[in-house]
Amino acid sequence: MSGRLTIEGARVVDPASGHDAVTAIYVADGAIAGLGKAPDGFRADAVIDAKGLVACPGLVDLAARLREPGFEYRATLESEMRAAVAGGVTSLACPPDTEPPLDEPGLVEMLKRRATSLALARVYPIGALTLGLGGERLAEMGELAEAGCVGFSQADALLSDPHVLRQALRYASTFGFSVWLRPQDSTLAHGGVAHEGEVATRLGLSPIPEVAETVALKTILTLVEETGARVHVARLSTARGVALMRDAKAQGLPVTCDVGVHHLHLCDRDVGDFDPNARLTPPLRDVRDRDALRRGLAEGTIDAVCSDHAPVDDDAKQVPFGEAEPGATGLELLLPLVLQWGREAGLALPATLGAVTSRPAAILDAPAGRIAVGMAADLCLLDPQAAWVVSSATLASQGRNTPFLGLELVGRAVRTLVNGRVVHAA
Repeated sequence: MSGRLTIEGARVVDPASGHDAVTAIYVADGAIAGLGKAPDGFRADAVIDAKGLVACPGLVDLAARLREPGFEYRATLESEMRAAVAGGVTSLACPPDTEPPLDEPGLVEMLKRRATSLALARVYPIGALTLGLGGERLAEMGELAEAGCVGFSQADALLSDPHVLRQALRYASTFGFSVWLRPQDSTLAHGGVAHEGEVATRLGLSPIPEVAETVALKTILTLVEETGARVHVARLSTARGVALMRDAKAQGLPVTCDVGVHHLHLCDRDVGDFDPNARLTPPLRDVRDRDALRRGLAEGTIDAVCSDHAPVDDDAKQVPFGEAEPGATGLELLLPLVLQWGREAGLALPATLGAVTSRPAAILDAPAGRIAVGMAADLCLLDPQAAWVVSSATLASQGRNTPFLGLELVGRAVRTLVNGRVVHAA
């Protein structure tokens, strides 16, 4: 267990309760023992002077690929967990598209043991919805849930058969499981590498039309209405997708959704001269789509922002755009990019940080994303004014691929605590 710790002088921001004031935090045995007033008999073993910093719940990331098992040449569990805490992320969900996929309890248990042994961020595995992510036979969801899976997904291996999807949602609804789906019709998107629009036409890139998302999303929402299954829609990318989710929520459907942080700031024009670091899944869309995503998040139609962290090795990026492996590093960029979105949207800091703390924690149904007495002391101490340049030297992730390379961002985690223990100090 951790000892006793006092954090003094920080502006404590807890989006779940709306608390926003300079308050001392008292930590004992890994949990928050007091706020503002020390518990009776409390004597700190150590004091952190956090004057000028913001103390918020540790960030909760809904999509971070850790690349183990199977893709250790791209990144290791240790490197990406260190990247997580360097970014202030203390809880993260990892998609099932490892090699082999997370479709067996033994693999899930192994991943959780490895993550626990590193004693860095908390890992919440998302199990494979179908065996081998093949889209044909349902995985043993009950056994995977017992092994520690908090939801089930096809990751980027799209489920093209509506009959199998209907079976999956009916089964999940019966047992109260959550299903995470990325809306993209595989036939409409077939062979595409960029958003269908002026940029793709000019550069001669194979297109992925907007309707690839909306057709799939309409199918998902229709089946949710029929089955009552709880579905999380992962990584919206279009304005029409936001509108469909707004309508679904107005109808009372049990759905939530997120957006990848890159899509809040970039659009298809940022592909530039075939920049392979801008090859993402889903693709960067039109400016109109980007702006709709930003508004949808601010109004609450979109529930959360994820890093969509996907480290890729250099060899897979140093090729022509259409042949490049999609994905970008994001764990260490999530915090500054969300802060930038909040500033530009004119939001108060609690509302901004809620998109990466309390709101994603609610989707995970995890005991995270809050600062309250009795909760685990998973905290991020951030300097909202710290300016830093994104470079290979400033990233802990083994993946250095990001369209933000060379750019200056503002805001960074100075210290990250998990269970009251400092796991990162800048």
